Amino acid sequence: MPTDDFVARSHILHRSFAARPLNIVRGDGIKLVLENGQSTIDAICGPSVSCLGHTQPEITEAITVHLHNNIAYVYSGSPHANSATEEVARTLLADKPGGPCKAIFVNSGSEATDAALKLAVQYWHEKGQPRRKKFIARKQSYHGNTIGALCVSGHESRRAFYQDFMSSNVSFVGPCYAYRMKDDKETDGEFVARLARQFEDEILRLGPENVAGFVVETVSGTTLGCVPAVPGYFKAIRDICDRYGVLLILDEIICGMGKTGTMHAWEQEGIRGPDIQTIGKALGAGFVPLSGVLLHEKIFDALSAGSGGLAHGHTFQIIKRDNLIEQVESMGKTLEALLHEQIGPLPFVGDIRGRGLFWAVELVMDERSKTPFTPEADLSNTIVRNALKNGLNILGNLGHTGEYYVDHVIICPPYIVTESDLEQIVLLLRDSII
Repeated sequence: MPTDDFVARSHILHRSFAARPLNIVRGDGIKLVLENGQSTIDAICGPSVSCLGHTQPEITEAITVHLHNNIAYVYSGSPHANSATEEVARTLLADKPGGPCKAIFVNSGSEATDAALKLAVQYWHEKGQPRRKKFIARKQSYHGNTIGALCVSGHESRRAFYQDFMSSNVSFVGPCYAYRMKDDKETDGEFVARLARQFEDEILRLGPENVAGFVVETVSGTTLGCVPAVPGYFKAIRDICDRYGVLLILDEIICGMGKTGTMHAWEQEGIRGPDIQTIGKALGAGFVPLSGVLLHEKIFDALSAGSGGLAHGHTFQIIKRDNLIEQVESMGKTLEALLHEQIGPLPFVGDIRGRGLFWAVELVMDERSKTPFTPEADLSNTIVRNALKNGLNILGNLGHTGEYYVDHVIICPPYIVTESDLEQIVLLLRDSII
């Protein structure tokens, strides 16, 4: 495929070489305004980043005031602190939801994953169990693009180039992907029990004394397409982790911070919470590059009693003040109903799934057999291109991620979306599919 002339001349290494990217000149609420004057509804917000839309004068002013009256940067290894980071951490953790009591802030989700892995390893060293350095993760998962984060990501095509760098300390179990993995006559409870046995068997195979943690997305993101766990799955996983002393590390970089209708997606799973949790994307809402790691009191206590240190905003206030999580829950029900009503009856629609304002539509050749389209058909990305022509920005699949080829499109609009916005989004999506 020939390289686009603009891409060839640009000093940016663009992600796609085949087509000139559309230049955005400004944002307007949930819309992107292009150089040619066209407006596009941003129904994926980033992806899954700009949860407050693209115009928030209050945040712009807060950032400007901070830069005028405070310090822009404080090195984390220095003996100094910064009031802004203290305030964000206090706002996030004031109620100690599920037990996390401390936060580490970094720039990206990949960095957050790396920090979480290092934190888990250090925890076990501080506890006098340095042999615990193996991690279990799930197939067809994604936790970031750094070498460390890729090591625990089950995204086969992204790992392929860097296979020589992939750690032998990581093994994988199956995801909780009921649409394709649950047998026809299997109940949800039986499916959960099967996955739980697989996880426990893997711990026993490795030796519980060698396992540091289980890294898992609370709601699967871009690789499988907004897949919530079957009821009871995380209760079973939490119990097994507690039985063998394995740290439960939940990745909520894409699905957390209110996106599924609760501040933390795990709050809907009936568990006490994770031992370590990664957050990001919506945390900075696209206004600042911000991700983080939340750690349980027991992790901090071990570090405090041991070496005494770690070897390694404003958006959140608006979400709380304006009751945007309640808005996500309400608008999420509207979006779910619209998708089932308008998209569900269309040919080739196999599954509609998600929570809150985080939804995906999976497309298949045959709805009964769930036979996927071939990768060569490039169906989901064709729909994405059709949607862009129709003035709608959505996200398609990320290529070959593992055993199951998943053709899906993701809808994840900003938290400020209205019912009429959702009606327009779903109508444009429908026109892009048929």
